[in-house]
Amino acid sequence: MDNAFGQPQSVIVLGGTSDIARALTKRLCAARTRSVVLAGRDAARLAAAADEARGYGASMTATVHFDAEDLAGARRCVDEAFTQAGEPVDLVVVAVGQLGDQLLDEDDPARAASSAVVNFAWPSAALAEVRARLVAQGHGRIIVLSSIASVRVRRNAYLYGAAKAGLDRVCQGLASSLSGTGVSLQIVRPAFVRSKMTAGRPETPFSTGVNELAETIVRGLATGAPVIWSPPVLRYVALVLRVLPAPLWRLVAARG
Repeated sequence: MDNAFGQPQSVIVLGGTSDIARALTKRLCAARTRSVVLAGRDAARLAAAADEARGYGASMTATVHFDAEDLAGARRCVDEAFTQAGEPVDLVVVAVGQLGDQLLDEDDPARAASSAVVNFAWPSAALAEVRARLVAQGHGRIIVLSSIASVRVRRNAYLYGAAKAGLDRVCQGLASSLSGTGVSLQIVRPAFVRSKMTAGRPETPFSTGVNELAETIVRGLATGAPVIWSPPVLRYVALVLRVLPAPLWRLVAARG
């Protein structure tokens, strides 16, 4: 259970090797999270992330391997993560995604399908099992990493943006379905995040770093806000982006 200060004690991180997930895990452990299960594809990075968690105060860490292109394996991954936790889980973080390369992916059916599976289908399947597990235990919180790209899809990243938009809408519905269950879900919508996934790509306005984003998420956990924007001003930017006429949006998007 969360401690007396509302801080999660037992955490599962799906996509635990990403820079964002690692930054968030360190902050959670520094704030008294004691049990962490990290799930990801790269064994070496999982081991490094587990070492970091212990260094920041976790007394129990475990790892689970999965491939986000293996849609059928989503349930197994979640089941194994809850088994490894060995106790009721307070928080599940879903930080699974790949940015891809739009110009290569858009003319390649296999690469386009991979983007849809990794960014939308696999997380959606995993969330179905997470929902069932947390509702059965009667409490828990879910954090899902979405993106400002989900608000309005840009030509130069439409496969990624469309998949994130789908996941974002699933999470909105899932959050509503959790009313009265003791479980809640928060969506995180950051702007461009400086990380290994975005290395070499030009930054866009309102860019942020992984540590700044992690701090924003931790603050958002404390408030329980349905959507956590990073930076916070992005919520107002999104309102404008949604209503821009299409010709003007294309100009703005081309520069971003």
